[in-house]
Amino acid sequence: MTWDHFIFFAIPSVLLWTVASAWALRRPKKTLPALFTVLGLGVFFSFILGMWISLERPPLRTMGETRLWYSFFLPVAGLITYQRWGYKWILSFSTILSAVFIVVNIAKPDIHNKVLMPALQSPWFAPHVIIYMFSYAILGAVTLVALYYLFREEKLQDKERIMDMTDNLVYVGVAFVTMGMLMGAIWAKEAWGHYWSWDPKETWAAATWLGYLVYIHYRLLKTSKNKTSMTILLLAFILLQVCWYGVNYLPSARERSVHTYSVR
Repeated sequence: MTWDHFIFFAIPSVLLWTVASAWALRRPKKTLPALFTVLGLGVFFSFILGMWISLERPPLRTMGETRLWYSFFLPVAGLITYQRWGYKWILSFSTILSAVFIVVNIAKPDIHNKVLMPALQSPWFAPHVIIYMFSYAILGAVTLVALYYLFREEKLQDKERIMDMTDNLVYVGVAFVTMGMLMGAIWAKEAWGHYWSWDPKETWAAATWLGYLVYIHYRLLKTSKNKTSMTILLLAFILLQVCWYGVNYLPSARERSVHTYSVR
């Protein structure tokens, strides 16, 4: 399996997710949308698995490889949201966003090889990054909900139900971010002898984590406002984007960060 084969897996996956999204919008039953989404996920994951076997390492080293996982987990997050809360539009939004990352990967493929630096040759490498990618997908779905709420606030009839759904998704996302940070700290101790060094990536990870904690604690206030809560989520998601790939372009990260991906 090589990166040249990606398009042959990506297109069928997106088509299956599109069918699922269209069916969800037209029909009340959730079975077929769930089935088509899972089929698309199966096709997509078969490429990830093929790359894993071909590279003889988890495809998690480059930015393109993390986009691969993000494209996979977005429909997963959309499906969970759809099945749990029944919002039909979430499958369409997660499919569109996943397709954007897929197009980026097709248009700008990274250099993929088997080489892993010694620090990455750790049993913590795969679970740490995969958990982070899943949390990013969940929090990406939450961001879509926030945008939906802010643009349609005056027309919405079930605002509290949306806020409850948002709270639950944030709790899940933050829980996985926390697990990812803890695994990263243990991994750092094994690789470099310390749990935390305020590396630029670590600093922005902490800022992202605190951003979502601000949302959680603000929602606990009796005087909290829904619109302000959703705005906090958007700001926290900006921090997440800087943490994920924006930090690669910061001069301080280029000089001394051990977490930067290749941006070629």
